[in-house]
Amino acid sequence: MKFETLAIHKGNLITDKNKPVVQPITLSTTFEHGNEGGVLYTRANNPNRMALEELVSCLEKGVDAAAFSSGNAAGTAVYQALKPGSHIIAPDDMYHGLHNSMTILFAGIHEVSFVDMSDLEAVKKAIRSNTQLFWVETPSNPLLKITDIRAISELAKAQGAVLVCDNTFATPVFQNPLLLGADIVMHSSTKYFGGHSDILGGALVTKDSNEFWEKIRTVQKVGGAVPSPADCYWLTRSIRTLAYRMKGHAEHARILAEFLINHPKVERVFYPGLKNHKGHDIAAAQMSGFGGIVSFTVKGGAEEANQVVSKLELFANATSLGGVESLIERRAAVEGPDTKTPQNLLRVSVGLEHTDDLLEDLNQALG
Repeated sequence: MKFETLAIHKGNLITDKNKPVVQPITLSTTFEHGNEGGVLYTRANNPNRMALEELVSCLEKGVDAAAFSSGNAAGTAVYQALKPGSHIIAPDDMYHGLHNSMTILFAGIHEVSFVDMSDLEAVKKAIRSNTQLFWVETPSNPLLKITDIRAISELAKAQGAVLVCDNTFATPVFQNPLLLGADIVMHSSTKYFGGHSDILGGALVTKDSNEFWEKIRTVQKVGGAVPSPADCYWLTRSIRTLAYRMKGHAEHARILAEFLINHPKVERVFYPGLKNHKGHDIAAAQMSGFGGIVSFTVKGGAEEANQVVSKLELFANATSLGGVESLIERRAAVEGPDTKTPQNLLRVSVGLEHTDDLLEDLNQALG
C-alpha cells in the first residue's frame, strides 16, 4: 500500500466487539489478566498507543516504535539509554529543548560536542574513542541546514555508534532516514503529526529490535513518560491527512520563500527548496519535498525583526510549528542568551491559508 493508504488504515486497530469503523478510545488504566492482547496496565501499553506506534513504525519503514508524552521525552529516552560517560556529537544549531536536555539534565553524565553537522570534516574531527551517539537534525531548526544522512551513517557504523535522526521537519512524507542509514528516527509528534497545534507528543522508530532499542523501551515503560490514550487516538486520526497537509505546507513554503528572496527588506532566506541553498543538492537527493518551514533575516537587527512581527495579522507570534495556521517568531528571543541564531532571524511555520493572503500580509508588514 502507498503512504496515503497506510496513513488511513494502518493505525485503525479495532478491538471492540461491535466492529466500529473507527477505533474507539480505550480509557481504562488497567486490564484483566489473560486478555487476548496481553495488555495489563496503560503505562506499559494501551490499545490506542499500540495503534499509534504500529502506524508510525510503518510510515517510517521501521520494525518498532515507541510513543512518548512529548518530543523532549522521546529524545531524552535516547540519552538515558546510553552508558554513562558516552560522548555525543550533535548539531550546533539543534532544537534548543533537546539541547537543554543534553546540557542540563545529563551534565556530568555524558559529554557532548556541538558541531556543524553539514560539515563532514568537522564531524570527523569531533569523533572520540567513546563516541556512542551521532544526533542529526535535518532540516535543522531554525537555520534549515541539511545533513548528509548517508555520509554520517558511514561514520557512525565505523565507530560502532548509534545514529539518530530528528525527522520532525521533513516527516516520513518527504524523508525516511532509516532507509538512508539511520538507526533510529525521532519525531516531535506535536508538530506535523498532530497538525493542529492541540496535541503534545513524541515518538521514536527503530530499524532493528536490538539491545539499545530494548533499553529505550524500558525507559518508556518504567519512566512512564507516555501519551494518554486520547492523545494517541487524536494523533492517529491526524496522521490520516498528513500526506495531503504536507504537500500543501511545502507548496506554500516554496511560494513564500521565492517571494521573500526578492524582497528588498529581506537580508537572507533559509529554505532547502531554493537552489541557492547550500544544502539544496543533498536535500534533493534524500528528500522528496522540502517541508513547510522558512526562516529569513530582516535587514537590521532584533528591533526591526520585532516590528515586522508586530505588524502581521495572519501569522501568530507563537512558538511551535506544523499546524494548519501560520506561525512566526523571532527565534533568538525564545532560545535565550546562549543562542547562536541571528537576532534578526524570523522562523515561519507556513500554514494552509491561501498564499495570496499570506503574501499580502507579509508584504504590508515588511513595508
